[in-house]
Parts: sequence; structure tokens; C-alpha cells
Amino acid sequence: MAKRCAITGKGVLVGNNVSHANNKTKRRFLPNLQETSLLSDTLGSVRIRVSTNAIRTIEKNGGIDAYLLNARDTALTDEARQLKRRLKKAQEKAA
Repeated sequence: MAKRCAITGKGVLVGNNVSHANNKTKRRFLPNLQETSLLSDTLGSVRIRVSTNAIRTIEKNGGIDAYLLNARDTALTDEARQLKRRLKKAQEKAA
């Protein structure tokens, strides 16, 4: 499973561990990913692997539906675009 957020696309960064003697060894900075169930008004419960930063952003924007519908497609990952299409299709079907 990829170490990448499904909403924001935040992924692994690389850097160095620097010792007291200034020796440098490669290390990886992993994103804080959580497997969460987000409650969608139209789709019900959606299980998705997102970063904690994305969870905060989604909650700030009023839920997963509001976040995806207001976001540009170019700013979303493929998985998020797919979820947005499912959301729009379900809303059209309900209307």
C-alpha cells in the first residue's frame, strides 16, 4: 500500500539524519496516514486512507461532500477525483 494521502497527495519525503559529528545518513519522513471512515451525506460511510492534515481540512470545510465539490479536479488525486464523480452521480440520481 502506497504511503500517500488519497485526498491531498501528501507522500514520503527524504532527508538526512545528522549526527553530532555531522555524519549524514539518509532517512525517510513518512506522512501521518490514518485509515478512517468519513461520513458522506449522499454516499454514507466512505473508508479512505488520508493524512491527519487532510482530516482537519475536510472537517473545516464542512465534510467530505463539501470539500470534494468545492475542490478543483487538478488539486485532487485520482482516487479523490473518482470519489467526486461517485458523489456527483449519486446526487444527480437523488434529484
